[in-house]
Amino acid sequence: MDTQDSARPFRVLGIQQIAIGGLSKERLKTLWVDKLGLALTGTFQSERENVEEDICAIGGGPLKVEVDLMQPVDAEKKPAVHVTPLNHVGLWIDDLSRAVAWLTANGVRFAPGGIRKGAAGFDICFLHPKGNEEFPVSGEGVLIELVQAPAEVIDAFARLSG
Repeated sequence: MDTQDSARPFRVLGIQQIAIGGLSKERLKTLWVDKLGLALTGTFQSERENVEEDICAIGGGPLKVEVDLMQPVDAEKKPAVHVTPLNHVGLWIDDLSRAVAWLTANGVRFAPGGIRKGAAGFDICFLHPKGNEEFPVSGEGVLIELVQAPAEVIDAFARLSG
């Protein structure tokens, strides 16, 4: 074992939360709740933190990942929760080709390149960060990678979230 690893007093276990900022929670919810099917589990508002937030969930049980959809209470004030929304986030998908077909039919814009092998060897594609006239639903400034989950990941999520 590497000496740096043995000195580290913690381990990264997985994704707990993804926080995505935009000028409109409603526009963010169009993709995350209406099109991708995340469950809305709560809301949060803080004048001090300049945030109105919808809290969503992917999965359940110990594998649940929180997705916070944030908009500023006042877009002119700091902190600006919508500035640098996020570079990209990867999401495990159980049937990538079906997801792409359905999302496309429902107005979601994809980045060029289609489904292809990603760096880790899984099939991937990307949702475009900006919508257009033909495909108005997008990541609202966030590039989103859809990743075909291998059987063992699908089975683990089915066993543990269910």
